[in-house]
Order: sequence, then structure tokens, then C-alpha cells
Amino acid sequence: MANQDAVQLDIKDSIATVLLNRPKALNAFNHEVLLGLQKQAQAIKENPEVRVVIMTGAGDKAFSAGLDLKMVASGSGPMDIFPSYRQGYDSLYSLKMIFTMYEDLAVPVIAAINGYCLGAAFELILCCDIRLACDTAVFGLPEIQLGVIPDLGSTQRLPRIVGPGIAKELIITGRRIDAAEALRVRLVDHVYPRAQLIIEAKKLAEEIARINAHLTQGAKRAVNIAASTPLDVGLRMETDICLSSGSGATMGEAAQGFVKKE
Repeated sequence: MANQDAVQLDIKDSIATVLLNRPKALNAFNHEVLLGLQKQAQAIKENPEVRVVIMTGAGDKAFSAGLDLKMVASGSGPMDIFPSYRQGYDSLYSLKMIFTMYEDLAVPVIAAINGYCLGAAFELILCCDIRLACDTAVFGLPEIQLGVIPDLGSTQRLPRIVGPGIAKELIITGRRIDAAEALRVRLVDHVYPRAQLIIEAKKLAEEIARINAHLTQGAKRAVNIAASTPLDVGLRMETDICLSSGSGATMGEAAQGFVKKE
């Protein structure tokens, strides 16, 4: 029987929490998880009350161990969630677009990585805007050791985050790194003790949620553009986004508040 709760969504005080919920399987990605990720991303997109997202895994061992190898060994691949699609390019590209949905959300997405983060899960967190990890987290892209090249976006996103050298090393060797190394190479932005991770993720989410939503969403769009456009185009886009987000109008109010404090 399909697990309809494989990915849970909880929305409270404009903060959405996406929970990978297969703890007995280390939150591995089976069909239900992939479809659940798609469903919850769409739900967040359609809910204007959401201002920020936290993504994490159930249990105390893993954010996610990546693709469910038991599912693959049984002869059922992840692309089977698109039974009517052409096998090959169409189905694979549509699969990776599920991850891209989180990258494309208007609101910031915080990954709270609470343990193992391997393979497809590693590729998913690359679509998040801010990555927090517990001090026992482990990261790796083992695909090449299984006879395939990572194909859910890491060959394109990882070099933009850690640089091409480290990205090639992680992808080509398939080796694992711990949280301290992930922080050193800037794969993650902060590392916390396990018990503190969700507390810090919620504090950051609450801080973001208090800011004018037009500004946080405009800022996210502007920074995302920087990764794929020349500087001159990015500067012009930044100008357009700044004007369309109404930041000029709110700046005067903010300045008055700072002046009054002084």
C-alpha cells in the first residue's frame, strides 16, 4: 500500500516544513517520496501565506540516504513515476524538475540536514537556498560507484556552489565527507550540534518570515540570476527586480526607524 505520508507538509505562522518521512528506510527516495516532493512543492507554490520553507528528514539518522536501492533492485526505477512519458530524456528531465521546483519557489528554502545526505538527497539540497547541517551529517554522491553519473542536477549545481575542482573530486570519486569538511568547502553554510539543528533552522526561518515578503522573494530571484547570467545582464535584472519589489518605497520607512533608534 502506498505511503501517502512519505513527505509531510506542515504550515504554521507562514513557515512551511517539508518532512521526508520514511525513517525506517533512512528516508530513502522511493516513488511515494518523489511524488510527495512534487505534491508539496506545488502546494507551497499555491499558498501565498508561506514566506519560508524548512526541509528536513524524520528520525535521528538521516536527512535521506538517497535513492531507494531496494526499489531499483526490484526492477522499478524512479522514472517509472511518469508511466506515460517517453523513456529516456523526457522522463529523466521531468524527474529532475521535481527538485528544481524547490529551487524555483519564490520563497527561501532552508535545508536542515540531520544525518546522512547521499546521492539524490545530496542533489536535492543543492536546490535549497541555505543549507544547515548537524555535526554528524555525512555527504556523498556514490552514483559513479554504482555505474552511473549523477543525473539529478549535481554536475551543474555543485560546481556553482563549491567550485569545479571540489565538485569533480566528489562526483568522480564518490567519496563521502563529514559536516566539518562540508562546511570548509562551503557545501553547507552552518553546522550545529544535532539537538540544536532544528532550533537554529526555525530561528532563521522566523527571522526571514518577519521581513517584507516582496523583498525576500525579490532578493532570492536576483541572487539566483547571478549563477547563470553575465554581470552586466545581472546588474540590469537586479535593477528591474529592485524597482518591481517596491524596495525604494520601504527604504524610506526603514531609514526613519533607524534614525529614531539613534
